[in-house]
Amino acid sequence: MSAAETCAQASLAAGEPLSGTATQAARWLLVEVRGAWGRDPLSDTELPPGVRERLSEAEGRVTFVRRPDRRAGATILDIRADESGGTAHRVELTALEAVADLDLAAAEPVEDPFVLVCGHGRRDACCARLGRPVFDALAPHFDPGLVWQSSHLGGHRFAPNVVFLPAGVQLGRVPLQRAAEVAAAAQRGRIPLDLYRGRVVYPAHVQAAEIAVRTETGADRVDDVRLLVDDDRRVTFATPQGECTALVEQRDGPAIPASCGVEPEPTSVWTATIESRA
Repeated sequence: MSAAETCAQASLAAGEPLSGTATQAARWLLVEVRGAWGRDPLSDTELPPGVRERLSEAEGRVTFVRRPDRRAGATILDIRADESGGTAHRVELTALEAVADLDLAAAEPVEDPFVLVCGHGRRDACCARLGRPVFDALAPHFDPGLVWQSSHLGGHRFAPNVVFLPAGVQLGRVPLQRAAEVAAAAQRGRIPLDLYRGRVVYPAHVQAAEIAVRTETGADRVDDVRLLVDDDRRVTFATPQGECTALVEQRDGPAIPASCGVEPEPTSVWTATIESRA
């Protein structure tokens, strides 16, 4: 990695695959925080009294979100991602201070999908430099209020990172010029497989197996593929064309900096090959 090269450029140049690299989290608590986020959103961000303590006790992955058009109030989204599509509930508060007394039992269900684009510049420069323009490009293609800038989504070097919830689909290296295409695919319940890092409800080896199965069968609808068997090495999915089994293996990957400004370090990658199709 040269002094001028970013972690995203180094990863791409080394040919590091996206497959099996998605964040793993079945429950997400999205909290609207409009101020500056610290490197660690929860511990390093200035928050009103009681809010940090309340969020530290929350179940699941706490992620800060914001939108440039918002000036008041605080939206809280409690999202449970699962293979069948998941659920989302929303609470609207008058101010962030009210999170200290947050009662998620009062959250109301919402049907709309939500789009997260990592723009967390204090965590890594690639997220801000690459993510925020993609946020701006995606937002006009969705109903107002559905696209949010988010704190760390995992894997700076795969920026721009985008997550669709509650489906739990994570994309990486989303090109700015493909924003309209990505938005249209998401709205039709489809996945751009060449940008697909994996489904956040699966562990890494299952993510890799699912991508191999989708690539083999062309099944790009979110609900086309359903996990049947996972024995760590062989993973079988149901697809519209029948059952499909992939063999997965973890191997050494290229040495790459995990973030901008740090030394390259060893990585591991998941490979998956199709063993059988019913």
